[in-house]
Amino acid sequence: MGYHVIDTDDVEPDPDRPCTRRSLSDLGNLSNMAINRYTAAPGEELPLAYHYHDEQEEAFYVLSGTLHVKTPEGTLEAGPDHLVTIEPDSPQFAYNPEDADDPVDVIAVGAPAVEGEVHAYEP
Repeated sequence: MGYHVIDTDDVEPDPDRPCTRRSLSDLGNLSNMAINRYTAAPGEELPLAYHYHDEQEEAFYVLSGTLHVKTPEGTLEAGPDHLVTIEPDSPQFAYNPEDADDPVDVIAVGAPAVEGEVHAYEP
């Protein structure tokens, strides 16, 4: 059996990301899901590109601020204690707009944790 308590503030941010991303899956020894904590200042983006996944489902739980998610149908907005869910094959681009008053802090969960199945989306 294995149990882990992780203080997400103690996790070193991943380098070369458009915002602060802390990868939590490895520390918890999780192999079937990806868990990340994102903190994006006004004008920062969460992903590296507008994209979709073949198999992975994603959920973004907003801790503070307002998360914006661009989709082909329009932009979704979610504030604190709201959850955005994204099904496979659904293009998305999460960000904090430049005119936002505050950073957005989000916990993102994706399952299954699949390497290399992220595809750029060109509208």
